[in-house]
Amino acid sequence: MDRVYNVIMERVNASIVAYTTAVSAGVLSCYVGLKVYRKQQVKKKALKKREESRKALQDVQRSVAVEITGPTANKRKEILSLTLPQLSQQLRDGQLSAVQVLQAFQEKATAVNDELNCLTEPIPDALVRAQNVDAADQPLGLLHGVPFSIKENYLIKGMVTTMGVTKYLDTPADHEDAVIVQVLKKQGAVPFVKTNIPQTLLSIGCSNPVFGNTLNPVDPTRTPGGSSGGEAALVKGGGSILGFGSDVGGSVRIPAHFCGICGFKPTGQRISGRGLMKGSPVQGVISTPGLMARDVDSLALGMKALLVPDMFQLDPQVVPMPFRQETYEDKKPMRIGYFTSLHSCPPTPSMGRAVTMAKEALEKAGHTLVAFDPPDALRAIVDMTLRLLTADNGRTFSTKWLKDEVIDEYLEGQIYLWTMPHYLRKIVGFLLKPFWPRVARSISHRLIGSVYDLWQRLAERETYIEQFVDELNKKNIDLLLCPALGMPACKPEHAGKTLVATAYTSLFNLLNFPAGVVPVTTVTEEDDRLLDDWRGYGNDAFDRSMKETTKGAVGLPVAVQCVALPWQEERCLRLMKEVETLCPM
Repeated sequence: MDRVYNVIMERVNASIVAYTTAVSAGVLSCYVGLKVYRKQQVKKKALKKREESRKALQDVQRSVAVEITGPTANKRKEILSLTLPQLSQQLRDGQLSAVQVLQAFQEKATAVNDELNCLTEPIPDALVRAQNVDAADQPLGLLHGVPFSIKENYLIKGMVTTMGVTKYLDTPADHEDAVIVQVLKKQGAVPFVKTNIPQTLLSIGCSNPVFGNTLNPVDPTRTPGGSSGGEAALVKGGGSILGFGSDVGGSVRIPAHFCGICGFKPTGQRISGRGLMKGSPVQGVISTPGLMARDVDSLALGMKALLVPDMFQLDPQVVPMPFRQETYEDKKPMRIGYFTSLHSCPPTPSMGRAVTMAKEALEKAGHTLVAFDPPDALRAIVDMTLRLLTADNGRTFSTKWLKDEVIDEYLEGQIYLWTMPHYLRKIVGFLLKPFWPRVARSISHRLIGSVYDLWQRLAERETYIEQFVDELNKKNIDLLLCPALGMPACKPEHAGKTLVATAYTSLFNLLNFPAGVVPVTTVTEEDDRLLDDWRGYGNDAFDRSMKETTKGAVGLPVAVQCVALPWQEERCLRLMKEVETLCPM
C-alpha cells in the first residue's frame, strides 16, 4: 500500500509541478504579450499624431503657395530679409499687412520643416488672428502683425501639448494660453507654429517618438540642440523671426549656439513662466522662458514687448520692471570679467578661442576685460546642480512621463543613468574612481533622500551664490564673458553622453543670472587639428565622447556667452550687442 501511495503522490506532485509551470509560463507569456501589445499601440498612436500634424502643415503649405517668380514671391523674399525692428515698423506704419507677413513666414516655415522636421503643428487660428490685426483701427502694440513661433511645451487653448509622449494626446489645453502668448497677442503679434522638442525636455538633443528627430540646419548629421531645438532650427532656417523657448540648463542657449543664432534667458520671474509645461518640478536650478532670434536687437525688442503692464497683471509673481531702453543703448565703456575654461570641464579648442577672440575685440573697442575664475565650479555642477536636477532619482520621468511609453532611442541611456539605484551608483562610482574620478563623482553623488537633505542643498546653493557674487565684487565686475558650452553642435547619438559640456550653461541657472549667447566664429581646420591632442579634464569617458562628436565639426557655428547679475537683463543684452557688432559672422 505504501508503495502504491508513494507512486500516486509522485504522479500528483509531478502533475502539480507541470500545471504550475504551465500556468506560470502562460501568465508570463500573457504579461509579455500585453507589454508588446501596449508598446505597439503607443507606436501606432504616436504615428497617427505625426501623420495628422504632417497633413495639417501640408494644408497650410498648399494654402499659401504661389509661383516662384511672381510679384507675391518677390515681396515675400523682401519680407523675410527684414530684421524684426524693420518688420515691426513697416507693419505699424501700414506698409505691410499682417496677413501678407504671416503667409510669407508660413510658406518659409513649412519649406524649412520639409528639410529639418522642426515643426510639430500649425496654430489653427493664425490667419483669423492676422485678419483681426489688420482690421484694427490703429497699431495694437510694438509687435503689431509680427508672426512668432513657440516651443511645443507652451500651452495654447484647444491644442495638445505632448512633451514627446502619447499619454496626453487626447487632452488639449482647456484653459488660457501661456501668459507670454497672451501678452504677445495683446501687443498685436500672431502665434503661427509650434516647434519640436526632445522627449521630456531634459536633453541637448531634439528627438521624440511622436514627432521624430529634428536636424541641424548647418549640418544635418548633427542635432540642433535641446530642448528648444526645433525653435532654433526654424529661426536659423529663416522660418521665424522671433521664437520662444524655455531654459533649465541651457535649453535656449545651447540650441542657439548649435544653430548659429542668438538666444537669451532672463532672471527667473523677470518674464512669466505660467502656462509652460516642465519636464520636472526642479527646485534650485531655475527654469525660465527664453527668446531666440537672428540678432540681438530682435531679442531686446521681444523683451521690451513682454515687459508691459499686461504681463504684470496676468502674472503678479513677475517683477513689475519695464524694459530699460536707456541701459541697453548706453555707450559707456564696460568692465567685464572673462574666463575661457572651467577646470571641471575644459572646452574643446574652438570654444576657448571664441572667447579670446571676443575679449580682444572688446578691449580694442575700449572696454576693460578682467580674468575671472568661477569659484568651486565642480562642486557647483556635480554636488548642487546635478543633485538638484536628479533629486527624485528620475521618478517624475519614469512615472509621470515615460510609464508605458516608448522611450526615445537617444534618451534611453540618460534615463537609465538618472534612475539608477543608489547602491548601484556607489558600486559603479567605486570601480571608476581610480581611473575616471570626475565620472565616478558624477555617477555616485548621494541622492537627496529627505526634505531635510533638500533644504541643506538649497541652503548650500544660497551660500554658493553669495560666494560667487563676492568674487565678482572683489574684481569690481558685474558682467561676464565665457564659453557658450563645452563643444560645438554634437551628433544625436552623443547628446546623452556629453551632458558634462552643459556646465557652462547650467551654472547660470543655478545662480539665476541672466545669460545669452551670440555666434562669433566657426570651427576651423586648426581647431580640428588641435583636437587631436586635446585631453580635456583627463581623457575620461566624458572627454572622449566630446572629442569623438566634435571631430570633423569644421564650419559649425561657435558662440560666446554673456552674463550679468540678476535683474540686469538690459546690461546683458547690451554686452551681447557689443560682441555682435565687434565680431560679425
